Amino acid sequence: MRLTFLGTGTSNGLPVIGCDCPVCRSDDPRDWRTRTSAIVQENGTTLLIDTAPELRLQSIAVGLKRIDAVLYTHAHADHVDGFDDLRRFNQINQAKLDVHCDAETAGLLRARYSYAFEFPFPFFGGKPDLELRVFNGCFEAAGIAAQPFQVTHGRWTVNGFRMGGLVYLTDAKEVPQASLDIMRRAEVLVINALRDEPHPVHLSLGQALEIIAEVKPGRAYLVHISHELPHAATSRRLPENVFMAYDGLVVEI
Repeated sequence: MRLTFLGTGTSNGLPVIGCDCPVCRSDDPRDWRTRTSAIVQENGTTLLIDTAPELRLQSIAVGLKRIDAVLYTHAHADHVDGFDDLRRFNQINQAKLDVHCDAETAGLLRARYSYAFEFPFPFFGGKPDLELRVFNGCFEAAGIAAQPFQVTHGRWTVNGFRMGGLVYLTDAKEVPQASLDIMRRAEVLVINALRDEPHPVHLSLGQALEIIAEVKPGRAYLVHISHELPHAATSRRLPENVFMAYDGLVVEI
């Protein structure tokens, strides 16, 4: 299995509009963070996790030419607003795409992007052509077995996923015990870490490190990172098996 980080930033993206802080002015390309998204590849198939607003640019940056299915964690704007760019993958595949999500996300997608679901179109590429696959328990997406688990993100529920040796989690604040049990001893854990200071709906760096210490992955990669955590300086103070992810990073699992 191969994991590629398409984006690793929080909802503002980096650089932040109108900000002149050292991270937003950094020459380190690892401090340039588009909104959080990733692809998982196994046995020749590609699964896209979330459609960030920069999906087109992210795809070009890593040479992504095909996806076989889409998996949504939740329906917040920074995780879905690249939705319309899925039509290019319909055009490439000359087929509909399966989109896997929970029932709440399915309803929000239908409401927000009604044009994609209400009107037939004579050829692939003019709009996203999708089959919504609502999960309620374990499922397969692009031939990859996935086990969902739930975390809280303020008043919202967000889905994390275990896919073999990979656990992928973003936008968490509270992680219930049942979800921690699913996360244990993964080969690779992806987890959000917004900043050093506590935040009402996101894990801080310290809180993320506490969860990592509890569930004991082989390696952990931090995502959904704000401009308050410079890549190089933050990396120097992390445990030896914890890493700052960055856009374009490829991890073998």
